[in-house]
Amino acid sequence: MKITDHMLEKVEGQKERIGQLLLKHTSLTDDQLEEALEIQQESGMLLGEILLKKNYIHPHDIIKVICHQVDIPYITDIKIDEIDPNLTLNININYAKQHEVLPLLETDYSITVVITDPFNFDAINDIQEIFKKEVKLVVCSPLKVQDAINRVYERANRNVVDSIEGEFDENLDLEGTIDILESGADEAPVIRFVNSIIFRAIKERASDIHIEPYEKDVVYRFRINRVMREILRQPIKTQASVTSRLKVMTKSMDIAEKRLPQDGRIKIKMAGKDIDIRVSVVPIQNGERIVMRILEKSNNTLTLENLGFHGQTLKTLDELSKRKHGVVYVSGPTGHGKTTTLFAMLDRINTPDKMIITVEDPVEIELAGISQIQVNHKIDLTFARALRSILRQNPDVIMVGETRDLETAEMAIQASLTGHFVLSTIHTNDAASAPNRLIDMGVQPFLIASSLAAVLAQRLIRTLCNDCKEAYAASDYDFQMLDVHSIPNDAQLYKAKGCPKCSYLGYAGVTVVAELLIITDDIRPLILKKSDASTVKKMAMKNGMKSLRQDALEKVFRGITSVEEMVRAINEEDEEQH
Repeated sequence: MKITDHMLEKVEGQKERIGQLLLKHTSLTDDQLEEALEIQQESGMLLGEILLKKNYIHPHDIIKVICHQVDIPYITDIKIDEIDPNLTLNININYAKQHEVLPLLETDYSITVVITDPFNFDAINDIQEIFKKEVKLVVCSPLKVQDAINRVYERANRNVVDSIEGEFDENLDLEGTIDILESGADEAPVIRFVNSIIFRAIKERASDIHIEPYEKDVVYRFRINRVMREILRQPIKTQASVTSRLKVMTKSMDIAEKRLPQDGRIKIKMAGKDIDIRVSVVPIQNGERIVMRILEKSNNTLTLENLGFHGQTLKTLDELSKRKHGVVYVSGPTGHGKTTTLFAMLDRINTPDKMIITVEDPVEIELAGISQIQVNHKIDLTFARALRSILRQNPDVIMVGETRDLETAEMAIQASLTGHFVLSTIHTNDAASAPNRLIDMGVQPFLIASSLAAVLAQRLIRTLCNDCKEAYAASDYDFQMLDVHSIPNDAQLYKAKGCPKCSYLGYAGVTVVAELLIITDDIRPLILKKSDASTVKKMAMKNGMKSLRQDALEKVFRGITSVEEMVRAINEEDEEQH
């Protein structure tokens, strides 16, 4: 908490002299007050400011005096045992600690909270928005409030632990799809706990749930808008029950096997929506680490526009979707929407006169009118083997989930050379690195130059919450980070603030930033000569390619994302323009 000049002036302006107030309500002595008054006569400084600088009073003593003057109760102790831990369910612990605020008591018409700064109107308004009731304040010291936050949230977690410890039923009826909103009160506590974790992740639009066992506890983290957030900690003794429950829900994992990695899938319903959860279990030192990727089967049509593509890039992708042959690769890190982009392109292509077959690991998005094959390594059904077989089906369009080896790459290229349009993903940092990656796999440069149509590199970046983003004037720091000398006249920079609608993160959702490398007559000779990626990129940008950095910069200027998010999301390799 920061003591402002406004607070000091407010105290100085009270009818009762500040010195007498501080003597009455703090540990200030008569001698210390007399010394400070002498300094005040010489310097003209505010008495409160002098006492703070001399360390005769604590900053919170000023708040104590203000509370006395404005009739806000100031308490010296917080009765932890009388606080209902359920009051904290809708308030993230990080938010509570940041604003030093904790709910104490709820009635039909009001919510009483303890806070360290009665002038923290943002926090007071947030609490009112959450509980939809009048907020009554009591004030306490920061040390007491922080301690109370830790102990109350620990009690909230312990209540969950006490209910799930040792509770597990291996004879559960799991036939059909599970509706996690229909969990009855008589179900095993571990079931309710796991369902609540999944429900919260879906509600907060998390893409992944991470369950990580350590020496003494288990950490639960969500990945929301590409950023990891710690949600909960549990004692290590609860891990076995939760892991077993999740393995049972997949219907395919071996509960007794704890030495080998396992993969499975959970199909659930929530509020009428079908949701797929891919589960990966890996044994580590302190138990089994679990990652669950959440895939909501939305009825909304996938479109390139909705993903964030715009301008010339969108127009060119639309033209590529109409090609009869050639290979188009989408590159980028894991989890940055490559497969989603491919399916948005497939949806554009998917017409009754086209036969489309995909090979995926696993099948993530189901599209009507498209034949989809799931890779199965246990029976040696690999990408290459499946690709070889589907060529005999004479498809018009082929989508290969990932090009990860020479055999798959050569099969895809040969398919394109024989009149098929092939879409696939590849792991490279940028678009210009893709030809060299294929060469490193062992593909001949002349095959790449003759078959490759384009490479799309993309990243996902967080978008600012439209309800709370805050406009501001660009600073020298912003110009340095953006590597520009000025911003366009019609541009406006925004920064993240945080509100209840975005869970106080300042960001809501993600969008794509991309660079699209078209293999032109200027690029093909460079591929044949095995030129490095920087040479290919320079030529492409000379021909009009917009880099990842330039696309992100445009989204900053349009107020879609922030300077900080652009710096976080776009790594140094992507930022090189020349």
